[in-house]
Amino acid sequence: MRSALLIVLGLVIGILGSVFTFSALHQRTPLPKAVMTVMAYHSSDLHQAVKAQQCDAAAIAAHLARLQSAALDIPGAFKGVEKPFLDASDKLQGAIGSAVTATPATCAALATALQPVDDACDSCHKRFR
Repeated sequence: MRSALLIVLGLVIGILGSVFTFSALHQRTPLPKAVMTVMAYHSSDLHQAVKAQQCDAAAIAAHLARLQSAALDIPGAFKGVEKPFLDASDKLQGAIGSAVTATPATCAALATALQPVDDACDSCHKRFR
């Protein structure tokens, strides 16, 4: 009876230890998802403005600036990634920088400026997602 109790106690302790270990291993920082969520938000607002043909130059500039700021956080958010991912991040940052520099004031100019950004996002998501 005593040995059966010790075996059951050992199993319970082992199971609890395993649960705590797996829980600790699965806890990750939410930063990567947060960066992508912020970028998706600003990109979506820009695309909605183009669809609605309501392109305010100040709002466009603000969204592009925030998109650029979030894109700069990608290397820090995804620590330990491989070089091709960082290269894709640099390509995205360049595309967003070009869009900011272009300072689109009309919906047509915004659509044209967003195309390279969309292409950079799509190529990275197809390759690394």
